Amino acid sequence: MTRSSITIGSREIGAGRPCFVIAEAGINHNGDVKIAAELVEAAAAAGADAIKFQTHFPEHEMLKGGATAAYVGESLFDLLARTALSKDAHVQMRDLAARKGIVFLSTPFSREAADYLETIGVPAYKTGSGEMTNLPLQRHIARKRKPMIVSTGMSTPEEIDATVRALQDEHARFALMHCTSTYPTPYEHVQLGCIAALQSKYGVPIGFSDHTLGTAISLAAVASGANLFEKHFTASRSLPGPDQQGSMEPKELEALVKDIRAIEKSLGATKKIQPGEQDVRNMALHSVVSLRDIAAGSKIGKDDVWVKRPGTGIPARQLDDVIGKTAKRAIAKDTLIRWEDLSA
Repeated sequence: MTRSSITIGSREIGAGRPCFVIAEAGINHNGDVKIAAELVEAAAAAGADAIKFQTHFPEHEMLKGGATAAYVGESLFDLLARTALSKDAHVQMRDLAARKGIVFLSTPFSREAADYLETIGVPAYKTGSGEMTNLPLQRHIARKRKPMIVSTGMSTPEEIDATVRALQDEHARFALMHCTSTYPTPYEHVQLGCIAALQSKYGVPIGFSDHTLGTAISLAAVASGANLFEKHFTASRSLPGPDQQGSMEPKELEALVKDIRAIEKSLGATKKIQPGEQDVRNMALHSVVSLRDIAAGSKIGKDDVWVKRPGTGIPARQLDDVIGKTAKRAIAKDTLIRWEDLSA
């Protein structure tokens, strides 16, 4: 059984609803509460729906001697131990977000982190791509009965299937996030078609975590039907840290949110004459007109009439219906023909 929408706070997320925009602060605050607060305020001012941090208790999520990726540039354990937000800082950011009218979220990277976030009342849980195949943790979080947003980067279709089955077994309400876990992601590795494919396959809200540079792919994802969207966000790309260079600054986030809302307004699928088009139709379309003076009582021949602008008379498509009719009255050259001018 699938659920075509989820609700986070007061926001319903799914097809036909506005895209849920998450400003991914991650660890871009470098453990500094002041910078974290700046990120909350800037995300709210930019119009994002949510600000998301990361909740790291390194001793519970990894071994000290574990592998680290090249882009991190140092021991992952050491990096996270240095940059993790304190528990008190989590509460401060939660409360600040509430005052600013933006949803507070944080990604737990361990069972203990998820349990802590539950104690401070997060409205939903976001799991990273590294946890996509961690079925014990996914099930643990699902049992908290909060909406889940599950990233699917660096995963195979079979692995996504297994995680979805586990979440369905727990009767979880969840969305999936398509993404590619390279930083930055080359365009040819993005695979935006997966958004529609995942929507079709699973019938749940599908989002996009954007790790590309710039906003071209961000906007394309929303136009492709992404129900949620997230991108790394920083106070300044000049700050130290592995995610800063691929992150958006506040003014860029504000511009992106405006563009996303503009795209949403454009996504209708009803072909009709839109407000304002009638004036253009009157000017640009063509009507049947007289090419010469036509005497009253004469039969109209094909050389007597043709079509010209404006489009306020008998439509051009009905030219053949005019030919062969009889003029009831004299019609001067270069005159719009009216049906009342004609008889059978």
